[in-house]
Amino acid sequence: MKQNEPLIFEMSRTERQSSLFPACDVPVQPLEQLIPAPFLRETPPALPEVAEVDVVRHYTRLSQMNYGVDAGFYPLGSCTMKYNPKINEQAAQLAGFEKIHPYQPAETVQGCLRLMAETGQMLCAITGMDRFTLQPAAGAQGELTGMMIIRAYHEHRGDNSRRKMIVPDSAHGTNPASAAMAGFEVVEVRSDAQGGVDIEALRGLLGPDTAGLMLTNPNTLGLFDAQIAEIAGLVHAAGGLLYYDGANANAILGIARPGDMGFDLVHLNLHKTFSTPHGGGGPGSGPVGVKAGLAPFLPAPLVAKNEAGYYLDYDRPLSIGRVKAFYGNFAVIVRAYAYIRSNGAGGLRQVAEAAVLNANYLRARLSQAYDMPFQRTCMHEVVFSALRQKAGGVSMLDIAKRLLDYGYHPPTIYFPLIVKEAMMIEPTETETRETLDQFADALLKIAEEVETDPDLVRQAPHLTAITRLDEAKAARQARLRYE
Repeated sequence: MKQNEPLIFEMSRTERQSSLFPACDVPVQPLEQLIPAPFLRETPPALPEVAEVDVVRHYTRLSQMNYGVDAGFYPLGSCTMKYNPKINEQAAQLAGFEKIHPYQPAETVQGCLRLMAETGQMLCAITGMDRFTLQPAAGAQGELTGMMIIRAYHEHRGDNSRRKMIVPDSAHGTNPASAAMAGFEVVEVRSDAQGGVDIEALRGLLGPDTAGLMLTNPNTLGLFDAQIAEIAGLVHAAGGLLYYDGANANAILGIARPGDMGFDLVHLNLHKTFSTPHGGGGPGSGPVGVKAGLAPFLPAPLVAKNEAGYYLDYDRPLSIGRVKAFYGNFAVIVRAYAYIRSNGAGGLRQVAEAAVLNANYLRARLSQAYDMPFQRTCMHEVVFSALRQKAGGVSMLDIAKRLLDYGYHPPTIYFPLIVKEAMMIEPTETETRETLDQFADALLKIAEEVETDPDLVRQAPHLTAITRLDEAKAARQARLRYE
């Protein structure tokens, strides 16, 4: 397709069809006997009539327009969109894993159950927890599971007054949503000048009604909160529990463990940190690990082992119950198992070290062109602000659109919410210095364009198949089906 050539979606032509199949020579019941009369259509469905070759070319053309981590750098902050080794994909496609059925008897899937058990044990070693469930299908569901466990823990102790969950102002949006879904009242705690939890503000919020505090460390600003031991002590002294959002675990693998920081329970994103390509809705996996005192409340069943082998343990009277059909997204668990085994403890540490190094390299290269809201070493991601450019009439959205012309997927913008005109970049450990330099050069060039030709940036993108959209209209009047 030529540059800026319009996309043609309405390709239907009356009576055009893909192919003709011979009449079925197998006796079948009349349709009226298979489907009750009230549910039978009176007129044929209004489906598009398109030649097979046109259908193939249309979807192939669309696929070539897609942007993915296998095609280029994907710097979305907070999402850890890193390249994942293809050998882990191959492991998940082994027949003994791919072709099992969730209703198979335990004795026929011993290898799969062993893999799940060992994955949980390795995640315990990585995080400092005592027991894991692999059921939750994504990070947000892991958060909800954790909140339900905290609620069950307090209620089991008869402490029903603990209904407040404290969440930082820099948190992922799913944190307050998950807490609210679990029945908690969400209370926001502000950040201090260094980007960590404001200790004095936290003291004022803690009390006999505190159920817990949700944190990720490093936090969503990409900063490690060095006060974490003091924070944990304050929460525990008030009778609350400390929950770890594992979205940023890529920064601490093999270096620091949430359990050693004082966290009582944690969720991880296997699809972010442990090798499953994600985006576009899935697949995901959000295992939840807990300290021993919370283990009775984990979702049932859990993988257990006796003299006969591995089995699924449903005999858990204090369990919060199932949070997902069957036992989790198994193929994602296989990929994580392969990733952890292939890296080993030393390799996982190198993952975190390289991720932090790459983020700080971009921080150093871009800090003169874009504002830095927090002047300290970042971890796996770095947050800039385009307030300087905004003062000249060019927004962060304009800069992100212009970046498309340079062939890059834009980083996360306008998040975290506490940073005005935010741009959050997470390079991950998988990108080379050459890629980082090319990306930094593009952002530096755009910063120059803002000064010399701001309209060029304000009207971007110029080189994509689809240029600037009316985003409000697209959201409110989306066309999602054939009409």
